[in-house]
Amino acid sequence: MNINMTLLLQAIGFGIFIFFTYKFVLPPLANAIEGRRRQIADGLAEAEKGKASLATAQTEVDKIVAEAKAKASEIVALAEKQRTATIDASKGEAKAAGEREKQMAADEIAQLSVKAKAELRDRVADLAVAGAERILKREINPQVHSDLLGQLKAEL
Repeated sequence: MNINMTLLLQAIGFGIFIFFTYKFVLPPLANAIEGRRRQIADGLAEAEKGKASLATAQTEVDKIVAEAKAKASEIVALAEKQRTATIDASKGEAKAAGEREKQMAADEIAQLSVKAKAELRDRVADLAVAGAERILKREINPQVHSDLLGQLKAEL
């Protein structure tokens, strides 16, 4: 065999091999590589979108937390105001109840004083009648002298 012919046949075989590889092997590999490149690019784009949405979400979370803290502060302040108002109202009610009790006690004392004075007048009138009876050595009839005894009680 001739070396030139061998080389030529090998070159033709190599050419067919290159043609076959270029026609049937490379397109699926190129498609697979391109698909993987697109998938990686899409993943990176999604990662960037995720980072952006994470930053946005973190901003929203910070805003919501700040609003919640403000509302909590308002609620605490309102509760403090209500507590102070309740304490003041309770103090007022207690003071008013104390004043009522004091007034009732004063009224009761006044009634007891009036009653004691009336009893004292009656007792003094009885003593005066007994004293006058002893002085006069005779009995004074309280029914007969009721006008005189009434004046005596009024004067006492």
